[in-house]
Amino acid sequence: MRLFQNSGLYPSYVARLNQLAAKTRSFAERRDVFLDDRFGAAHFLQPVLDGSPDAFFTNGDDEILQRRWAREQGMAGEPAPEAILLAQIEHHRTEVFYNMDPVRYPSAFVARLPASVKATLCWRAAPSGNADLTAYGAVLGNFPSILESWRAKGCRAEFFFPAHDPVMDEYGHGERPIDVLFAGGYSRHHAARAKILESVAGLAHRFHVVYRLDASRLTRLAESAIGRWLPLRSHRRPDVVVGIAQPPVFGRQLYELMGEAKIVLNGAIDMAGRDRGNMRCFEAMGCGALLLSDAGRYPDGMDPDATISVYETGGDCVAQIENCLNDWSEVRKKAEMGRRTVRDLYSKVRQWALFGKLLDNL
Repeated sequence: MRLFQNSGLYPSYVARLNQLAAKTRSFAERRDVFLDDRFGAAHFLQPVLDGSPDAFFTNGDDEILQRRWAREQGMAGEPAPEAILLAQIEHHRTEVFYNMDPVRYPSAFVARLPASVKATLCWRAAPSGNADLTAYGAVLGNFPSILESWRAKGCRAEFFFPAHDPVMDEYGHGERPIDVLFAGGYSRHHAARAKILESVAGLAHRFHVVYRLDASRLTRLAESAIGRWLPLRSHRRPDVVVGIAQPPVFGRQLYELMGEAKIVLNGAIDMAGRDRGNMRCFEAMGCGALLLSDAGRYPDGMDPDATISVYETGGDCVAQIENCLNDWSEVRKKAEMGRRTVRDLYSKVRQWALFGKLLDNL
């Protein structure tokens, strides 16, 4: 099987990637630096991470990366990102196209794929507006309610899951000086999460609470000197949150922080309903921290009685944190069980096997 996996970058991650890859000159060097940093590795299929000669990986929205490939292949002028991606697929003689960035490359792009491509799948588990993904053989995700919304739009939608990244086994085997860690986004899609963060931030005078927040563009503007004069109050973070907020972290930096944290706090995006199991759950458990997340329907193995802890409200979340930290020697056993469970149930081997089954049924 000749597999092509396309992904994308968070805008706030680009600066870190450019720093890590500053001395690279070729497409392959920059791509390998990215893959080694493990940003998004829970979603990358086993042949990609293994470096299989039949697997090709790129970030179609990484202009530096893609233009290097275009120059190396002798493409004339300044080709558009879509043209470069199509040329890569044709050059690779791709048979299976798996796209992690389908809103950027929707059905209109699929219609232009070369004849070598026999199967197309994409992952989408986030707000998507009016994106048309009906031309894909299947839309994959692990939130049943979102899968149903794609079916209502005429797509075939199938269950799939992020997987435990084996590199996470390198982290979290020493002391855990951080009591509570939250790393994630802060935007209009996170209203419920914002209330929890405000409640937990109040513990910062008693415990070591670390927030590494990826704030939205409007939030950054609202908190700027100019933004204070604009009608953007609803986009400003509470002072108690701003007081401990630090810039976002990704990849191995995130793994390292999770390996130093007793508790990793999580909150689902509002549009997921009661479905739970975002990538942060897999990362936190995989690095051996106790996952403390909002109550809801979790995937197999994420059991509030055995491997994770859950909260209902901000006050309940604060109480859960205090109880866990006051009894950490026992709670740590729960976190360790979570680590073993996510490693066993959601391995890269199982993820790849399920991908193969999905292909067989397209």
